[in-house]
Amino acid sequence: MELILLVVHLVACVGILALVLLQQGKGSDIGAAFGSGASNTVFGSPGSASFLLKLTGFAALVFFGTSIMLGYHASKINQHKAVLNNVILPQPVAPMPASGDIINKTPGDFSIPLPQPGNGSQGQ
Repeated sequence: MELILLVVHLVACVGILALVLLQQGKGSDIGAAFGSGASNTVFGSPGSASFLLKLTGFAALVFFGTSIMLGYHASKINQHKAVLNNVILPQPVAPMPASGDIINKTPGDFSIPLPQPGNGSQGQ
């Protein structure tokens, strides 16, 4: 569904570009450039719109419609995906033990050994 909408959207976009470039601007006669009386038709005649103008309006309507539908489709796909759901939190790191304390440690023991009273050499 999304691929079809995207293809229609791109065709409408290219169609609008081509149709706008094909149309002749109002008041673009050679006389309008030099200030002759043809410049009074800048806003155009009150007659009916040309076929190219109607086709451009239809292509613009299709372009806006597909833009809205693609935006709606994108919001429904990403509705349940949050940025923070994919974050991996770092694991806590145990402090480095002193070089002599490594022998007495078990693999899961992260406690820090406290000095024992009477094992120190105080004032001998």
